[in-house]
Amino acid sequence: MKTLHTHRLSQSEIKQLCALTQGARNNHLKEKLYQLTLDDDRRVAINALWTFTHFAADDNVWLFAKHDQLIDRCLNEKDATKLRLMLNLLLSQPYTEEDIRTDFIDFCLARITDARAPYAIRAQCIKLAYEQMKYWSE
Repeated sequence: MKTLHTHRLSQSEIKQLCALTQGARNNHLKEKLYQLTLDDDRRVAINALWTFTHFAADDNVWLFAKHDQLIDRCLNEKDATKLRLMLNLLLSQPYTEEDIRTDFIDFCLARITDARAPYAIRAQCIKLAYEQMKYWSE
């Protein structure tokens, strides 16, 4: 699976990867794909994250268990592309009042006003801050 992610992926290759990992019976392949997001090779990690952004809603549920790990990775990520893709994955996840992490809210609020941050990251942080703060009346 890693060798496929070492070059630029076409749309058809992404669809093939999504089909390959589709369904609960292929959760072990989803885990392998997730481990590729942690790879030292930037292209491999980005391609794996990019593939996750194309998952169907039913398969995206598998990522809900990685919610806190994705947030932790976002808090420490220096690469703007990886950060944008991980924020995109977090946008498709549900937020409940019990799941709110103030460190992630602070991260999002800081990025909203960071003029050096890319617009896409700033926009995603606005959405994520809203998703988390809508439970508080203040």
